[in-house]
Amino acid sequence: MGSTYLTDPLIFLIDSVFSLYILAALLRFLLQWGGAGYYNPILQFLVKITHPPLKLLRRFIPSVGRIDTASLILILALQMLADFSIRLLLDGGMINIGALAITSIAQIVSLLLNVLVFSIFARALLSWANPGAFSAANSVLRTITEPVLDVFRRIIPDLGGIDLSPLAALMVLQMAKMVILPPLYELATIIS
Repeated sequence: MGSTYLTDPLIFLIDSVFSLYILAALLRFLLQWGGAGYYNPILQFLVKITHPPLKLLRRFIPSVGRIDTASLILILALQMLADFSIRLLLDGGMINIGALAITSIAQIVSLLLNVLVFSIFARALLSWANPGAFSAANSVLRTITEPVLDVFRRIIPDLGGIDLSPLAALMVLQMAKMVILPPLYELATIIS
């Protein structure tokens, strides 16, 4: 079928709406996993917009420890539905479900790594601009980044008050994108 005058805006709309909702569900998952305070207005917003589908999924899919598996299933299902819809508009033909699943997983991993990279970068910038200030955004960034940065703080020694853990984390996350994503996309290509 290919790209046409009407399919391009429709694909843009599908991709934008699904991407924003998937991001909201992923942020909710990360904030709950990191133990964000429920009264944070950003978390309350994310809970309100993602609650309806998660309420339904949680009836059938229990959490595993601190991992909200219903959120992960929702994120994967939405990414697969978005990819399926876009491919259907572009190709109009049969779609290999295995390739679709692997491509969707790769996109979710990419989104997760991007969220971590941008959160660490934003947190570092905010700490330089207004150190010690409290806001809902600072709280969210701390909740998302602290589990990752703690790992690097245990490895990198204290250098007299200079915290190099954000720099090390950014480098490792960028390398992870280069190492993890290409094989996943290649596997999806082989399967399809």
